[in-house]
Amino acid sequence: MSWINALADLQQRGEPCVLVTIIEERGSTPRNAGSKMVVSADALYETIGGGHLEYKAMKIAREMLAERSRDTRLERFSLGASLGQCCGGATVLLFEPLGQPQAHIAVFGAGHVGRALVPLLASLPCKVSWIDSRENEFPEAIPAGVNRIVNEEVVDEVENLPAGSYYIVMTHNHQLDLELTAEILKRDDFAYFGLIGSKTKRVKFEHRLRERGFAGETVQRMRCPMGIAEVKGKLPVEIAVSIAGEVIATYNANFGEKSNVPRLVPESRRAQQPTRT
Repeated sequence: MSWINALADLQQRGEPCVLVTIIEERGSTPRNAGSKMVVSADALYETIGGGHLEYKAMKIAREMLAERSRDTRLERFSLGASLGQCCGGATVLLFEPLGQPQAHIAVFGAGHVGRALVPLLASLPCKVSWIDSRENEFPEAIPAGVNRIVNEEVVDEVENLPAGSYYIVMTHNHQLDLELTAEILKRDDFAYFGLIGSKTKRVKFEHRLRERGFAGETVQRMRCPMGIAEVKGKLPVEIAVSIAGEVIATYNANFGEKSNVPRLVPESRRAQQPTRT
């Protein structure tokens, strides 16, 4: 498989990879500048000439994948005893991480806002699970890379998600929203939790959650209303853009941090959050 086809196939499957390119070649070696190789977690596509250099490039690429690196990287290799070569010279390789998912996002609810939001999230470097109990609410065409989950017991899906996930709750039922909120806060290992609704809904939920014994600092991690204040409007697509923007801001701010507590908009702007109904 060519490197171009490999990239397209890996992107379709939502699998991250690193594109390795020979940028510069000095010395009497058979390698050609511009040669490319795609490295995934368990496969290689194309070649940059084989040998120990290719092995070292593969090792670096897979270390980048394990670290979820997003930064491009240049490495210079002296061709000599360290690479098992009999001649001098040097090779410069460019490592470009591609398709690295920045977030695992669970969207609860296949209503109007959910149908506007999920295609936006699917176009980001994220893994998306779209969850609802009502199979007929999902559109016929599900965006590529989105895992549609139909489960009568929607709340049970919370425990199936990995630590550090992003939760977006926008179901058709306030009581279901409350039960999902309780399960998500009980885990308390999320990177982001947004609940659709107004400030009034937030106050009601905070009261009910305190009655259930949740600490105030845990409840404060809930984003309700959610979305970027500057993106205003009541249309589903406008609300969806606002939420997607906040998700992007969160994973960009949190990238590389070990803490699961999201850094969002400044405290001074939080009181300006728009009302969502």
